[in-house]
Amino acid sequence: MDLFSSEKLLFTPTSKNNNPISLIYAFPNEYTVGITSLGYQLIWANFSTREDVEVTRLFTDIEEKLPRHPEIVGFSFSWELDYVHILDLLEQLQIPIYAKDRTENHPLVFGGGPVLTANPEPFAEFFDVILLGDGENLIDNFIDSFQEIRNGDRQEKLIHLAQTPGIYCPNLYHVQYEDITGKIKSITPINERIPAVVEKQTYRGNVLSASTVVTEKAAWENIFMVEVVRSCPEMCRFCLASYLTLPFRTASLEGSLIPAIEKGLKYTNRLGLLGASVTQHPEFEELLNYIMQPKYDDVRLSIASVRTNTVTEKLAQTLTKRDTKSITIAIESGSAKIRQMINKKLENEEIIQASINAEKGGLRAIKFYGMVGLPQEDNSDLDATVEMMRAVKKASPRLKTTLGCSTFVPKAHTPFQWFGVNKQSKKRLQYLQKNLAKAGVDFRPESYNWSVIQGLMSRGDRRLTKLLLLTRIYGDTLGSYKRAFKELKGQLPSLDYYVHDNWELEQVLPWSHLKTALPDETLVKHLQMSLPNGIS
Repeated sequence: MDLFSSEKLLFTPTSKNNNPISLIYAFPNEYTVGITSLGYQLIWANFSTREDVEVTRLFTDIEEKLPRHPEIVGFSFSWELDYVHILDLLEQLQIPIYAKDRTENHPLVFGGGPVLTANPEPFAEFFDVILLGDGENLIDNFIDSFQEIRNGDRQEKLIHLAQTPGIYCPNLYHVQYEDITGKIKSITPINERIPAVVEKQTYRGNVLSASTVVTEKAAWENIFMVEVVRSCPEMCRFCLASYLTLPFRTASLEGSLIPAIEKGLKYTNRLGLLGASVTQHPEFEELLNYIMQPKYDDVRLSIASVRTNTVTEKLAQTLTKRDTKSITIAIESGSAKIRQMINKKLENEEIIQASINAEKGGLRAIKFYGMVGLPQEDNSDLDATVEMMRAVKKASPRLKTTLGCSTFVPKAHTPFQWFGVNKQSKKRLQYLQKNLAKAGVDFRPESYNWSVIQGLMSRGDRRLTKLLLLTRIYGDTLGSYKRAFKELKGQLPSLDYYVHDNWELEQVLPWSHLKTALPDETLVKHLQMSLPNGIS
């Protein structure tokens, strides 16, 4: 039985007109990973319900029957290191990796998703078209615009598409550098028909997304996912999920959430509530009451990360009754100084009380997310985290307590985009590992070395293209990046420049020509509120 045969579709594909656009929509990973992506599901369903698009799917391990001469090939790109698979799939389709090498005989290659919306520049030369922002309106506008110029030549298509809001055609922009290993001097369109700035598109409706397919072959088996909120009102100053996706939007309870859940639970008994700050939905309690109806007694409920002060005993009891054993909370640090600096409005007492409520409500485990390497952090802040975790363990001794911990990585379009990755972070993770083990806390650090690579992608520019291609040839390991930097020395800036250096507020950033929710002037104000003395 192939993987596709287990799918239960929650939409009806449309019959096609006489001359539909042949389109391959790819996810650069295995099917089980790709089909669990709500974003991928939504865009695929959108294409499938248009009469003027014939869409087929492609994953790294499985594919539908692909057209011999597709007009468009698209990628959903949600994890930076999947770029290797994008290049593999392009080669599999016999499409040149560089957009500039493609001819009239090749399809247009587009990409979308959080990686490309944040900072597409390290990958820009692989794509003809990049879609910036939410897919709800953007996908239809893209296809409608393509239809208008479908019979034009390749360059005419790109120039026409580039005039549609949210559509970025990288090859129509020229990047100048102060020198080959220095800062960016300017990013300008090649002619006056191309907009100087491309603006991310934001969907502002109150009907948010829900699964369009349920399958036992998904990484989360048979799950039906519902987006409860989009973005986050907390605006922690390092957080891409908040700043990139502003404004905070909530799904209508009656108009979006309940109809979606009623539909989805006809196909499965596993429900996932998604969003960066699910419990901050203004009608979250009413939503829980709806899910707790006797008719849904067999439903297994999964819930994304929740805000600390919303973890009540009732919430814990509700989750326990719906077969959830643990809860996840982002706290970032046990240090009040650090939390204030990053705009994390949270007190230690709330964190401890959340663990007490979780234990009383019958949950078996609680997982916290922390971070090291934030600006102005010192050893006293690490000690504060250890002490706080000890207090949590003492207050809720029967609860399995975990601290997952990452290294701060600067993200585009956030107030901390000008900071580098702190080289002391690796030692700080080791310090927490040693001290939290004594406190009976399960410590799970993310790899510092891979955080460095993530920082490289986060703040990279087009000069990284050669490096990414070399890294792929060398085996796509941590050592591959070091080897590639060594080989390309003198042809691009150093690893330190991209990853560890603090950047100047005045310099041109790789994404300066791409506009999101807030302008740089506002981000600088937020940075100055956080650190009155500025970057040091």
